[in-house]
Formats: sequence, C-alpha cells, structure tokens
Amino acid sequence: MAHNHSHGHNHSHTNNYNKAFAIGIGLNIVFVVVEVFYGLIANSSALLADAGHNASDVLGLVFAWFAVWMSTKKPTNRFTYGFKKTTILISVLNAFLLFGAVIAIGWDAVGKFKNPEPVAGTQVMIVAGIGVFINTITALMFLKGQKDDLNIKGAFLHMAADAGVSLGVVISGLLIVKTGLQWIDPVMSFIIILVILWGTWKLFTESIRLALDAVPSNIKFEKVKSAIIETTEVIDLHDLHIWAMSTNENALSVHVLTSTQDTDKLISDLQSKLAKQFNIKHVTVQLEKESLNCTKC
Repeated sequence: MAHNHSHGHNHSHTNNYNKAFAIGIGLNIVFVVVEVFYGLIANSSALLADAGHNASDVLGLVFAWFAVWMSTKKPTNRFTYGFKKTTILISVLNAFLLFGAVIAIGWDAVGKFKNPEPVAGTQVMIVAGIGVFINTITALMFLKGQKDDLNIKGAFLHMAADAGVSLGVVISGLLIVKTGLQWIDPVMSFIIILVILWGTWKLFTESIRLALDAVPSNIKFEKVKSAIIETTEVIDLHDLHIWAMSTNENALSVHVLTSTQDTDKLISDLQSKLAKQFNIKHVTVQLEKESLNCTKC
C-alpha cells in the first residue's frame, strides 16, 4: 500500500528576496561604475581591483537570483521535481566564485608585498567607505534568510566579503597615512582572505553534500528515524531516505510496517509530525501490512 503526499508550494520565501536581489544588483552595478571612474582618475590599482571583485559578486547575485526564479518553475514530464536543485548547483558555483575572488585578492596582496605602492589618498578611502555602506546594506537584506537557505547564504557571503574588503581598504589606508607603513595594506588583505575562506568553505562543503543528496546538516537522521518509530501504530521501518529538493526544501521517503486499518490517519500523523518537528514537508510513505513483513523478505 503506498501513499504519496504532495502539497501546494509557497513561493513567499522567493518573493521576499526578489526586491533584495534587485536592489543589491542595482546598487552594486552603480558602485562598480563609480569605482572604475575614480580608480582611473586617482590612478589606483587597488580601486580597480576592488571594482573587478565587486563585478564578480554582481555576477554571483545574478546567478543566485536566477536560481531562485528557476526554483519556482513547475515540474515537467522530464524534470518531475521541477528545477529546485538549481539553487544547490548555483550555491556550488557561488562558492567557486568566492574562491576565485580570494585568489585575486591574494595575488594582489602578494604583489603589494613585492612592490609596495603608496595609497592613493583620501579619495580612495572615501570611495571604499561608500563601498562599505552599500555592501553592508545589501548583506543585511540577506542576513535572516542565509540561516535557512544556502543560496541566500551565498549571496550574503558575497556582499559581506565585499564589505570586508572595502572596510579593509579604509582601515589600512588610514593606518598607512598615520604610520607610513606600506605593508599594512597587504596584511589586511590576508586577514580578509581568512575571513572569506572560513565562510566560503562551509558554504562549499554543504552545497556539495546537498548535490550528492546527503541528509541536510540541520536534520539528524537518527532523530527522524526515532520520531517515526515512536508514532502510534508504527511497528518498524526501512528504506528511510532524507534529501534536499532545494536549498530550503527537504524531502523524505520511507517504508513503514504497520498493522493498523486506519492508514489515512497514520499517514496524516506522520506527515504532520515530520513537518512540525523537522520542517520536512515533502513526505512519501509506503505502508506494509504486518502480515506481509517485507523487512524479512
């Protein structure tokens, strides 16, 4: 006896971030143009390099927004789950973009160690300060959602990294002006690299796990198994699978051994419990009668 549970999909989560993505992309495109303009005027390689880094993060935001949009598309006969997993694939891509940004920042910092250059002055610090403001505002728009959605977390990390880089430029610039020590700038770059790597590595590993259909890190397999076993009328279970359909939706399938005649109630009880306790809302339950104990077949 089998029962598949499906329900209407709530896209409010997606809609909540359409505005955030639009504002974030718009602000950062304008800032990239400003950085390039003043970088050329001030003859500042630091500003031009930061503009390139910001441009890669705009691309990351565009990718993330595209994935969120794709996840709302209805299933087809070929893609029966829809396109929700694009959010996981994009979170992997965003991690690679962040790793690329780290390499670029590191390369620039090593170059500054070898060939120290004087900071371009107050003008550069003012532009970088604007960057801190814009990227912090953008990051804050994704702050809440990044706890529950890897794709939103990728967008948050991109913007937080940008804010950190810009803040590093401001702080190192002020310190260099005060002390005259040119090595402060590349040292600040390596500190920023460590911060970015710490967050990006967690994003990357979790994204890879979800792409391989691993149990999401916020769900404990044994706790789910115990919750099902402890449900009234459940005798035993086997073939329990838990996986991510997207970066914020999880699914479960299980074979349950029971002797109850009221199968609808049992399925309803399981669905309610799994949704309430573990936020697993896509549940497929296959019931097996005790007399046909397939676990021993």
